[in-house]
Amino acid sequence: MIRKLRLKHTFTILFFGIFFGCSPLWAQEEEPTDDLGNVSDAFQEYFFEALKQRAISNHELALEALLKAEKAAKGDPENIAVVNFQIAKNLVSVRRFDDAIPYFEKVIASQGDRLDVMEAMYDLYYQQRDYKKAIPLVEKLVFKDEDYKEDLANLYHRTKQYDKALSLLDELDDLWGESTYRNTLRRQIYKVTGNTEGAISDLQEKIDKNPKKEQDYLNLIFLYSEQGDTEKAFETAKELLKNDPNNEMVHFALYKFYLDAGDTQAAMASMKKVFASKQLDKESQYKVLGDFIQFVQSNPEYEDELQNIVALFSEEDNGLVYEKLGDFYRAKGKKEQALAFYEQGIAIDKDNFSLLKNTLLLQIDFMKYANAAALSSEALEVFPSQPLLYLINGVANNNLQKTDEAIESLETGLDYILDNPVMEKDYYEQLQLVYSQKGNTKKADQYAKKAASIQL
Repeated sequence: MIRKLRLKHTFTILFFGIFFGCSPLWAQEEEPTDDLGNVSDAFQEYFFEALKQRAISNHELALEALLKAEKAAKGDPENIAVVNFQIAKNLVSVRRFDDAIPYFEKVIASQGDRLDVMEAMYDLYYQQRDYKKAIPLVEKLVFKDEDYKEDLANLYHRTKQYDKALSLLDELDDLWGESTYRNTLRRQIYKVTGNTEGAISDLQEKIDKNPKKEQDYLNLIFLYSEQGDTEKAFETAKELLKNDPNNEMVHFALYKFYLDAGDTQAAMASMKKVFASKQLDKESQYKVLGDFIQFVQSNPEYEDELQNIVALFSEEDNGLVYEKLGDFYRAKGKKEQALAFYEQGIAIDKDNFSLLKNTLLLQIDFMKYANAAALSSEALEVFPSQPLLYLINGVANNNLQKTDEAIESLETGLDYILDNPVMEKDYYEQLQLVYSQKGNTKKADQYAKKAASIQL
């Protein structure tokens, strides 16, 4: 992802302590002060009016005030630079990109290659998708902040400078280690160039020169796999493991090869190393977990291993792991086991709505009404506009003979239903039941008619 999303924008905070003197001009936000230097009252008035209007997104009014402030600056280069930068930003906000560029350029001409200004210009060019113009800026930004190297690789890719992009990606892997983002970018380049054979030859040459570099092996495994040459991909993975027996990343490829080769024990060993790895990202680990669950469906003798896997994940990840295990058992019709996993998961991952929904529905299914009432009440504090939660809470309380609580929940939840006639009918039927239980036949009949009027 383009790094513009994390731009520092230190130049955007220009409310206080910015006028006169070299260092305060580009200062970050400070405490309010009345000491604004020797600027005129008119300059202050117009400039602060511009900041106020920009803060509430009145960019055209901000621009009017800034043009007046520019005149009131009376040629002072420092104050004019501040004003020009604000003008440029407001023009960008109203998507007048071409008009904004000359103002950015004036600031750079006056103040030099300011990080803040170059970042803002880069943001502009990226919004315009003018990647060629963005590249010289980012090549300068790299010297001020190495994080921009990843952006530069992305820009090289977008401008079809693939050799430069690949070279920079290799450099970043050496500096920072491999990453999912860079691997994805590298593979996109391999696909778009179509020169798989050349890429394979390059990687083999690199491995011959440096057989200890993990990423070259992983890239080669990917290329062989893309070509459908599973045998060479498998051999490359085993070669990496031979040269680096403690390598964790290689098992992300090996487990699949072992499964295809019918070597279940080796596949299981590789999977466990993937689950326990601190290097592999969670997305990759969950992918392997999904493959393992599919494997167990065809090989039920390994079902007990599923429960042991949870211990290999860190505690904060176990909510999703329990959910996947619950999904597995529910798909097999083993709802009681599924509910046990769901309940373990929701106990540590209360913000997971899909896990919450599955847990509550099975609690109702197994008539665990007290549990469902308590969990749905707690969940409504996190998801106060979810009609399903009000419905489940109403059903649970009705079965617990808590009719007043059921009515309150059901009538409140009705307000949150949007274009869902099935749920609306369920609500009316539940309200009919609860009012009947309460002895209010008039209300019960009203809701019965409403339910009957909905044609699904």
